[in-house]
Amino acid sequence: MYRHNHYDLFEGKPDDVILAFDKVLLHVYDFGDVSVGASVNTVIFTNQKAFLIVRPMSKLLDLKFYYDEPLKSGKIHIVGKMGRKFYHHIRVKNEDEVDDEVVQLLRKGYQHGME
Repeated sequence: MYRHNHYDLFEGKPDDVILAFDKVLLHVYDFGDVSVGASVNTVIFTNQKAFLIVRPMSKLLDLKFYYDEPLKSGKIHIVGKMGRKFYHHIRVKNEDEVDDEVVQLLRKGYQHGME
């Protein structure tokens, strides 16, 4: 289980949410040079800049990443514009929902963060 110093973002969360995060973590580390930190409510993944923000919620994970254009996918819950980039939210309830399509979308966010 992921813990960062005195933060315990997954305390009281369902096992499915924890397993989903573990699967995201393993895949994102495969992308390349990644640092992981935590704020009070989120886990932040960075390369040259923050590219993925994970917020554990009561029954799911909210995965927020950025890209230079709006992406279309049935996996994307919300798309919005912030400055010249677009944020995308994906919500997953368990590790099975962290499938190849989700991983490829997160990889796009990683690559955008390297630009």
